[in-house]
Amino acid sequence: MKKKSVVLLSGGLDSTVNLYASHKEAEVLLVLTFNYGQKAFQREAEISKKICQNLNVPQKIIDLKWLEEITPTSLVSEAVSIPTGQDVEIDNFEKSCETAKAVWVPNRNGVFLNIAAAYAESLGADNVVVGFNKEEAQTFPDNSEAYLDSLNQCFNYSTANQVKLQCFTTQLNKTEIVQLAEKLEVNLSEIWPCYFSGEKICKQCESCKRFLRAIKDSGVQVAL
Repeated sequence: MKKKSVVLLSGGLDSTVNLYASHKEAEVLLVLTFNYGQKAFQREAEISKKICQNLNVPQKIIDLKWLEEITPTSLVSEAVSIPTGQDVEIDNFEKSCETAKAVWVPNRNGVFLNIAAAYAESLGADNVVVGFNKEEAQTFPDNSEAYLDSLNQCFNYSTANQVKLQCFTTQLNKTEIVQLAEKLEVNLSEIWPCYFSGEKICKQCESCKRFLRAIKDSGVQVAL
């Protein structure tokens, strides 16, 4: 019998690949997309809706107005610019730590995953599927395997059916995730890895730069 999953989806590389992987091996009961006032939300909502329609899985958008109100960082605040261009050096660890702080949202993944665990428990799902990766875990500790393991311990106490977190990409860098995406037949020209909501991805923010490097290094052909 297939396991049942609730999946978090922003429409970016990691979350989309994890949705496809979960859809292949489990029954996806619900996909959750969060609106916390992020500048990319309009495009994230459009892209994630299309992805869910393509896979014929139900989606729910969760509005987190209160998180927007307490978030002073550049992903949300119009008064603060998201680092782009020369301010982003993805091969420079110290610089990447600085840009990570610029886009940090207070306990974002903690909030998302606890909400998802509540939905999973109520729906009788076994797993909550999330898109973490080894590359960004170096500067975002809430992308790490240690964080995933610690939340699993918490959910043993806070969910009656002991919901488990699952991630298919925790041990992979972005290049390896692109390669997995190709195997899963993910159309990478139709995802949204950008911090902005432009007509096309900006190619200048940290998320775009990591995505574009992964595309180049993987040798996968993507129309952007």
